[in-house]
Amino acid sequence: MDELLREYLPIVVFIGIALVIGLALLVSPFLLAYKNPDPEKLSAYECGFNAFDDARMKFDVRFYLVSILFIIFDLEVAFLFPWAVKFGDLGWYGFCSMMVFLGVLTIGFIYEWKKGALEWD
Repeated sequence: MDELLREYLPIVVFIGIALVIGLALLVSPFLLAYKNPDPEKLSAYECGFNAFDDARMKFDVRFYLVSILFIIFDLEVAFLFPWAVKFGDLGWYGFCSMMVFLGVLTIGFIYEWKKGALEWD
């Protein structure tokens, strides 16, 4: 029984260290942060509208389009890494199938570009 518990000791130590680091990262901003709000800190950022307005207000659909484009190209990278690792074993079939995949994504990107989804006028 003693030997079995010794095998789990590294896991317990890992969980303990993770908890200490996680709690330290959660508590430290409340203790160390400089609290001096000003209009610049409370101004609109990233989303394009004021942070303390009505939650049901309308906003531009381009935010959705940009987020969808981000997800598409993020997934593209997720598919490229395993393909790159096994590139030598896949041969021409693997190469051609990835080029078709990248071609479809490129056509989608050009379509979004032509539709003006990336313009912020």
